[in-house]
Amino acid sequence: MTETTESASERLVHQAGKYLTFRLHQESYGIAVLQVREIMRLPPITNVPRMPKHIKGVINLRGKIIPVIDLRLHFGLLVAADTEKTCIVVVQVKTQAQAALLMGLIVDAVEEVANIGAGEIEEAPAFGVSIDTAYILGMAKIKGAVKILININQMLDTDTLASLTSASKT
Repeated sequence: MTETTESASERLVHQAGKYLTFRLHQESYGIAVLQVREIMRLPPITNVPRMPKHIKGVINLRGKIIPVIDLRLHFGLLVAADTEKTCIVVVQVKTQAQAALLMGLIVDAVEEVANIGAGEIEEAPAFGVSIDTAYILGMAKIKGAVKILININQMLDTDTLASLTSASKT
């Protein structure tokens, strides 16, 4: 008997858990809390030449240089002025080579840590074959609002992760 792929309901059970929710523009997103290392105010960011526009540069986090991505720009959202709630969520992602990489994500505001059950998550809708939604784990329905759950390991393309890895070594 061959091994079958995971059913939709089994995937949703695996996606249940604690998520850090945050705002970008007028939408709410969530990432697995186990990948979050810290949340910090927006510090000065050092620009790195020839990086894609969504890679804002690098910061010094207690002696470790980490790349910073503006999620608004990465998702193609409108650029907005930073506010007192704008912050960096430091996360740990895995590259295709399974190496751990610390990365800062600029978000408009952090909302909460939510415990999301499998019954509150639906699969991402199909948007057509030309739209890549592999980074979307699912859509959570919490308190009448929809939160887009993202897989940060799949959120970035290979070229971006390669440029981040080389930037963090400089």
